[in-house]
Amino acid sequence: MLQEVNLEKILFLDIETVAQQPAFSQLNDDFKAHWERKASFIAKDNETPEEIYNRAGIYAEFGKIVCISVGFIKIENGTKTLRLKSFYNDDEPVLLNDFFDLLNNHYNYKEALLCAHNGKEFDFPYIARRALVNGINIPEILDLAGKKPWEVNHLDTLQLWKFGDYKHYTSLPLLATIFNIPTPKDDIDGSMVNTVYWKDKDLKRIAIYCEKDVVALTQLFLRFRNENLIDNENIIIS
Repeated sequence: MLQEVNLEKILFLDIETVAQQPAFSQLNDDFKAHWERKASFIAKDNETPEEIYNRAGIYAEFGKIVCISVGFIKIENGTKTLRLKSFYNDDEPVLLNDFFDLLNNHYNYKEALLCAHNGKEFDFPYIARRALVNGINIPEILDLAGKKPWEVNHLDTLQLWKFGDYKHYTSLPLLATIFNIPTPKDDIDGSMVNTVYWKDKDLKRIAIYCEKDVVALTQLFLRFRNENLIDNENIIIS
């Protein structure tokens, strides 16, 4: 089945998200009350809402997108090239509009596919929800309203790995290790993105981390097709 998918029609992507404010104390009273209610369900070992606010970025209601990195494959004379591009900005509406311009004007949504790891439960709905919050029209390829399952052009490497086992979660780094996909040793991981954004003010560092995940995602998809990995010299950042 996967072998029948046209690789040049897939847009591989990953997003990085952070809490909407640097600290719980900077939320308005309404959002404080909502986060306290949320924290009561997710806190562990008597953690306070303030202590776990750095995890607020996981939730579209309390977070925002600061980076979307994408990759697409081109095949010439049998050689695969992966081209990467990142959209990152402190202003979420600017970031989303730039990304949506790519989706709306450079991809035929009826033929294109979006691919992410855990994308169906995180990346795709998160992007759509934040678009609504910001008053931005959702691109056709992300708008699931009224669509039948077979009309949804989304691929998810986590779902592909589950093989119907919906109880199981496997991270992208673990799968990269299992399939011998070489990945550089990062100076940050996903749990550190919020700190790198709000304390270090280093958005470019986050974008580089996000791009590495897109590379790992793309290589994993190729492994799922039992194909060779793309050589480093054929990975191009625009």
